[in-house]
Amino acid sequence: MHLIEVKDLEKTYYIDSVQTPALRGVSFKIKEGEFVAIVGPSGSGKSTLLHVLGFLDRHTAGEYHFDGKTINDYSEEEIARVRNKEMGFIFQTFNLLPRTTVLENVKLPLLYSGVKESLWEKKARQVIDSVGLSHRLHHESSQLSGGEIQRVAIARALVNNPRIIFADEPTGNLDSKSGKVIMELIQKLNNDGHTVILITHETYTAKHAERLIRLSDGAIKEDAPVDHRLVAADHFTK
Repeated sequence: MHLIEVKDLEKTYYIDSVQTPALRGVSFKIKEGEFVAIVGPSGSGKSTLLHVLGFLDRHTAGEYHFDGKTINDYSEEEIARVRNKEMGFIFQTFNLLPRTTVLENVKLPLLYSGVKESLWEKKARQVIDSVGLSHRLHHESSQLSGGEIQRVAIARALVNNPRIIFADEPTGNLDSKSGKVIMELIQKLNNDGHTVILITHETYTAKHAERLIRLSDGAIKEDAPVDHRLVAADHFTK
């Protein structure tokens, strides 16, 4: 069984009676353990698709099955549990609490996890160590570099050991050196068994994936294994 199945998925936004289609009949399947890059220029529907797949928004038409169930098969409480336990999110804008320590930021998802409070610090310290930031444990996020902040965000996404990682332009606010470190970490997550869905318009991040889904104007233009030679020569911002 596939972890994700999408069929004829549509998402339309309505603003003052004006319809703006963001996704137009998107269909694909993703197996557990895959590393998929969803690429395309700004406005192609990449982030809208991630929000639907991550239960952050609802689609307008079509079908979306996560682990064999549609979003309508889940109660609101179950949706919250799936997002917290099964899914980890890494965003371009980091979304950390600025005057809160690394340790406390990473512990946040455990508040709603059902994990015993006595285990929170141990689990948080383990994932912080896994991203190489044990020496920054008690620093506030405002005291960290951009690359370090993104590593904290990765640790926070990992603390509940989710099945799937959604990474939305995770290197977009970073220099190339920091971006390379972040992509190596995300690659390792996939090697360790996590399903990874990467949203990007950057060629050097997409080449880490094993499969590429290319969007344009809300529709799939290509769905194929990554050819690293072609990816290296391509530019998704065209």
